[in-house]
Amino acid sequence: MRDAEAIYRTPLDAAGGLAVTGSGRQHARHAVTDRKLPSFAVVLVERGQGWLETQANGHLSLSGPALFWLFPNRVHSYAPDEGGWDERWALFEGSFTRDFVRLRIIAERHPIVALHHLDELARLFGKLHADLLDDTNLGQASAALTLHHIVIAAARQASGATDRRQAGPGMADIVETLRRRAMQPLDLAAFAAEHDMSPATLRRRFTLQTGLPPKAFQLRARMDHAKQLLATTDEKIETIAAMIGLDDPFYFSRIFHEREGCSPREFRARYPRV
Repeated sequence: MRDAEAIYRTPLDAAGGLAVTGSGRQHARHAVTDRKLPSFAVVLVERGQGWLETQANGHLSLSGPALFWLFPNRVHSYAPDEGGWDERWALFEGSFTRDFVRLRIIAERHPIVALHHLDELARLFGKLHADLLDDTNLGQASAALTLHHIVIAAARQASGATDRRQAGPGMADIVETLRRRAMQPLDLAAFAAEHDMSPATLRRRFTLQTGLPPKAFQLRARMDHAKQLLATTDEKIETIAAMIGLDDPFYFSRIFHEREGCSPREFRARYPRV
């Protein structure tokens, strides 16, 4: 790897959603100890091995290719082994980070992502660095978009590894089965037995895969279908409630309002049929 490179940028005032404030690459040989950053960071270890230590996780070993997330205002330390490691890094901030954490796309309790496909992440880090070198409004906006792609690409690789390690094969098929049956009553015990699991195991693995337990996933699917029917048909509210598996239209209207912030009739008025 070439000599160390680093770029730092002040985010645009309007860039509240996601902003990249720094990027760099180097062959690291020295430890970072007891440091706090004011923003999020992601470090890509292309080659080499070493360790990461955080208050949430203690001492963790890592081997490249891998990346790890650092959270703002959290003490952390990390270091390569004696031979050093090749790393790329980026600093980022903005309101989108709350969504990343809430959706568990990045998780403080699981900061290290082992990578099975380095090329995609290395290309994205290279593009992000080039975007920041541009030093224009468009360059900063493009860097934010590239960082978003890095987050998603890493989450997909982490999800694939988790599926193989914890969720087991076929979990995606189970999710799709429940999606197809979302308008039908759900007997969780029977559904779990159908897939040779206990209800507790199915709930845990389903939540790991989707971020929602089965019944919450089913309710979201029902509400999404109700919105589609409200926007594309003239069916009565009580008919739509029955079509999504809720026999009580008053209960349907209350749940819909809690989730969407408006009544079914108000939603329909916002999206008149063309």
